[in-house]
Amino acid sequence: MEKQTVQKLFLCFWMYAILGWCYEVFLEVVVYKWGFTNLGIMYGPYCPIYAVGALLFLLIFGRFMKKEGGLALQISRPFIVFFGSMAVATAVELTGTYILEFFTGSWPWNTYADYDINFQARIALSPSLRFGMGGLLFLYFVQSLYDRLLSKPKPKTLNIITIAVLVTVVTDFALTLIFRY
Repeated sequence: MEKQTVQKLFLCFWMYAILGWCYEVFLEVVVYKWGFTNLGIMYGPYCPIYAVGALLFLLIFGRFMKKEGGLALQISRPFIVFFGSMAVATAVELTGTYILEFFTGSWPWNTYADYDINFQARIALSPSLRFGMGGLLFLYFVQSLYDRLLSKPKPKTLNIITIAVLVTVVTDFALTLIFRY
């Protein structure tokens, strides 16, 4: 894989993580009116689990989104993406709960116990449906915006941005390990 591609995937990963954090804050503050708390597992404004899901969406559905076809494909594609995104994100979330529980003793979204349809407070139907919608928005709109955004900087500028993000994330990760866990 060429350097530019790795850099762009790395930067996209952290942009997705920040977007996921913004989504969580929006839910907490605006929708549920719980007030602000940093639900991320690190100090910074990012939720890496959203980035994992987004990269998996690209890996699984990227070529499918570009595939040309007849009317049947055009009509069925959003439904396939919706249910596929729902399944992928729910699997990522379920896996994430087990990983986080193993390393930290809990997981940030254990409020799912309050949802009518949930599995061990790890996953729930309502968030899974939102993940399906998020997959549609991500694959149809957000990713093309990120692609345009990352095509603008010159390679040297992209190197500087990548190094700055890497230093920030590594520092945050180290501080998180030292002071939180």
